[in-house]
Amino acid sequence: MLKISTKSQYGLRAMVYLARCKKTVCPLKAISKEERISFDYLEKILSRLEKAGLVKAKKGAQGGYFLSKKPSGIKIREIISALEGNKGLVKCIGLKCPLEKKCLAKSFWYKIQKTLDTALNSITLADLIKK
Repeated sequence: MLKISTKSQYGLRAMVYLARCKKTVCPLKAISKEERISFDYLEKILSRLEKAGLVKAKKGAQGGYFLSKKPSGIKIREIISALEGNKGLVKCIGLKCPLEKKCLAKSFWYKIQKTLDTALNSITLADLIKK
């Protein structure tokens, strides 16, 4: 079974929290407490999401994080890629493999990867927060 890292799970939860947050800026401490995610780990996750341009940070006493664009403009694929990188399900996708011409499983891996990419690109953060 495909396994999603805790980094992506927590990152997605934090993004959902920000999308639903009634305040313009949500303090990291509040996200950490509400989502039960280690403050330090969440800080690293949000830093990566900020580098990817998905969230912005406001420094200071009234600081915190907020989405850089509307939830409808953020695809789940962007969140996962920001946290995991653009690696494929298996190492051979996107790489030159010495067994490429003989490998009977490669077309299967490509099909699975394409299906997953299509699904992740078709769902936005707005889709997740609909009631």
